[in-house]
Amino acid sequence: MMSARPQLFTAVLFGLSGCLVDHGAYVVRQARQPLQAPRVSLGNLALSSRLERAARVQDWQAQADLREQALARAQPTPNALATLETLHRQGVPCAWLEELPDTVCQALASRLPGWLAGFPGTETRPWPAPDACWEALSQLNIPHLEGSVLVCSDTRLLEAGLRAGLWTIGLATSGSQCGLSLSDWQSLTPLEQKSLRTVATLELYQLGAHSVIDDLGDLASCLADLAKRRAKGEKP
Repeated sequence: MMSARPQLFTAVLFGLSGCLVDHGAYVVRQARQPLQAPRVSLGNLALSSRLERAARVQDWQAQADLREQALARAQPTPNALATLETLHRQGVPCAWLEELPDTVCQALASRLPGWLAGFPGTETRPWPAPDACWEALSQLNIPHLEGSVLVCSDTRLLEAGLRAGLWTIGLATSGSQCGLSLSDWQSLTPLEQKSLRTVATLELYQLGAHSVIDDLGDLASCLADLAKRRAKGEKP
């Protein structure tokens, strides 16, 4: 749980699935799977029209299914609510970022505080382009990049944060690298957890993360460490 204010940091951006909610990033992993062919009868329409209509029906049904899955997996991850509350009380602007459709994002975020801003990535170039990070900071009225942090488990979002010039903190155990619900993760032996954690941590560091932690319960100490690195002149 966070106790000390993260000095020198002006904003904290979070991933949504696999970070604040949806331990194991199940919804994102489902969304990235190839869609099955739609089961619709479109008669004797021209081939191009049939394909276009089928794509629309398929997309609508896929989003509806994904939204239901998001509602079922909107449970905040360990320490997420306490972390957000502490940052909010300290006056640190926060927001979540996600690239899923807006209706799916809103379902995922349904158990998060109402004050928390959210930015589905439908209006910007997709990750790993940095646009979504810049747009979120702009909407939060953050005047400059210096001192802004991104916390996430998604490798594509992490790369976007690096390209945007942010400090980045990877989450090793709650994302798609381990890919396990909280109950499944807790059912593992310590040795099994260590093995998965090590692989995920190495992947995030190899991508370029400035720091990697297990979950949001370690965020306070991580921010304090990054603040010391900044004070010594290190830049992201």
